[in-house]
Amino acid sequence: MTDKAKALDLWIRNDFRQINTALEALHFSQPDRLPAPGLGEVLKRRLVEEGTALISDLLNEGNTDEGFDSGFDLLGNVGFYMAACRRHEITEPSRETGSPLREASALAMQLGASLGVIPRFASSHLETHNRAISGVYKTFTDLDDEKLFLDYNTRSVFAFIRASEALRQILPLGVSHPVTYDLLLSAKQSLEQVYAYNQTLFEKLDVDRFFYCVRPYYRPHRVGLHEYRGANAGDFSGINVIDLLLGLCRADDPYYSQLLVDKFLFMRPDDQLVLRDCMRRTSLLDSFLATADTDKQQPWVQRNLQLFLQVCHAHGQTALQHHEQLVNKFIERPADKGSLSETSGITASGPPLPVLLKSLRKLCDMRCAADVGGEFKTRHKDIEYLKGLLL
Repeated sequence: MTDKAKALDLWIRNDFRQINTALEALHFSQPDRLPAPGLGEVLKRRLVEEGTALISDLLNEGNTDEGFDSGFDLLGNVGFYMAACRRHEITEPSRETGSPLREASALAMQLGASLGVIPRFASSHLETHNRAISGVYKTFTDLDDEKLFLDYNTRSVFAFIRASEALRQILPLGVSHPVTYDLLLSAKQSLEQVYAYNQTLFEKLDVDRFFYCVRPYYRPHRVGLHEYRGANAGDFSGINVIDLLLGLCRADDPYYSQLLVDKFLFMRPDDQLVLRDCMRRTSLLDSFLATADTDKQQPWVQRNLQLFLQVCHAHGQTALQHHEQLVNKFIERPADKGSLSETSGITASGPPLPVLLKSLRKLCDMRCAADVGGEFKTRHKDIEYLKGLLL
């Protein structure tokens, strides 16, 4: 990391965070808890000027390439700055044809293009690749609820990754291998950890603080001429690897494949490679369907198939939990309460909240292998058939 890159990193970890925290106090003091015209102008001006000066120094420095990890970290810092300007309505994509943060856009696009990722901060900058210094990692604010949200999201992401790695290791062994049981058990335990982490988060997280002070940093904004959707906690390959290898979702399903296309560049390139590989693999569900019927009297079928179905159930439970607790409690209900459901930019993904909720419900049903009566395809019948093979 160059001296100028270090200076930006130091600012993001200190003054930047303090400015945002002070602005959040002003926003949260309003009757509707939303940014008001003219409120905090001195702080906003300081945010823009200090960030622009540091980023201009980096642009003037020229080639800042010191390897992928340094470049990715720098992109995150530039992305934090642009996301904060969007959160405080210094920028607003509906009133712009291009980002007014020209220096930041230029550096972000240079970095994004060279790294093979989107030119804005992604969830990995806050979770799996957020280096702590003296026990403190990067956040937008000093608010306890933001730290709580990131602490437990990061734990859940790594538990999903552990589950996905266990399932990937089954592929060369096959579903009848005795060690496949051990790997399925590891995947099940990891998914149960996801559920437990999420439950703790949903019990401790303050609804209003999350909705009004944490979520707004994840909103869409422009980089250059293009508007990019906000970061999403699901922007890593692990959860989709689980979908595909369990067979609950299919890469050739038009809805699901569009979801994958939309998120590829929000993932690090190594994650992209893993996901592409899994998209061409035969799922464990299809492997069981191909062999379990003729071998159903054999001990491996009863042992491995029963545990496989438990893994599918555990994955479905995390999906239901996310939809019925996080989405409903922390997004849908506060949006309705504040009459914000139809407001543009309310979601990180960009579309109006009702559209997003319908899409998330469909994804949840696919992960649960729910019986949706032919409205769209799930693996409900296949799962029920395999359940019938258990003695």
